[in-house]
Amino acid sequence: MRKADLINIIADKTGIAKVDVLVTLETMFKEIKASLAGGENLYVRGFGSFIIKKRAAKIGRNIKKNVAVAIPEHFIPAFKPSKEFMKDIKNSEIKMAAAIDTGNDD
Repeated sequence: MRKADLINIIADKTGIAKVDVLVTLETMFKEIKASLAGGENLYVRGFGSFIIKKRAAKIGRNIKKNVAVAIPEHFIPAFKPSKEFMKDIKNSEIKMAAAIDTGNDD
């Protein structure tokens, strides 16, 4: 599903104009980014948490030049789904569809 598909679904289910849904989603994404960029985690009850994870400094390798490269400590955004979210996904039809696609009978 793409963002355009999501906008269409929300507009159809709520009766809100697509332009208004687009503005709302864009504003939501912008605020999530701003919150994380400011070092503040965002918690959405029943959905999950948008958090900042700290990556420790390490030594990487440039394979082409066979040279060790120091990678400094840095932060990355991450999403941690809530227990309810995880339960819904585990109980969904995704497993069945994946087993049918691959020919496995899990």
